[in-house]
Amino acid sequence: MEPGPRGLGRCRCCFWLAVAFDTVGLLVLLLGVFVNVFFYDLLIYAGAIVIFLSLIWWVFWYSGNIEVPPAELEDDVGLLKKNKDGLRGIGGAVRRLSSRVSTGIRNSFRRNGAPSGRAQKSAPGPPQTRQVTVAMATMAPDISVSPEADCEVEMPHITT
Repeated sequence: MEPGPRGLGRCRCCFWLAVAFDTVGLLVLLLGVFVNVFFYDLLIYAGAIVIFLSLIWWVFWYSGNIEVPPAELEDDVGLLKKNKDGLRGIGGAVRRLSSRVSTGIRNSFRRNGAPSGRAQKSAPGPPQTRQVTVAMATMAPDISVSPEADCEVEMPHITT
């Protein structure tokens, strides 16, 4: 007979942290509600936030105690049973093809960005650089000020 997890399960630390966060959050929230202090709203919000953060520990505790039989994990995490003759059928062919393609792509990224996994060798020496000259000019808009108007500016007509 195997000793299984009893009571709180395997993740006791997460359970007790969740209980502590809930207790502290509830105490702070109730202090904010029932104690007459000028920062009661801060206590109410802080208590609610601490209670919300306890959900993280509850999720950790729950998900850490989920038990899945190894038979159900075979297909999901790559624990497939291999036949004596190796991989067979369409599934085996697809796996081999997928493995080759992913290995080829992985290798092509590792080797200086060369296509299909072959690294291109360059001649020794300083790297080739080109200098590009860009001419830029400042253009002022054509603004005319009429002498009759004080400080009124006529903007040029722009068509789009």
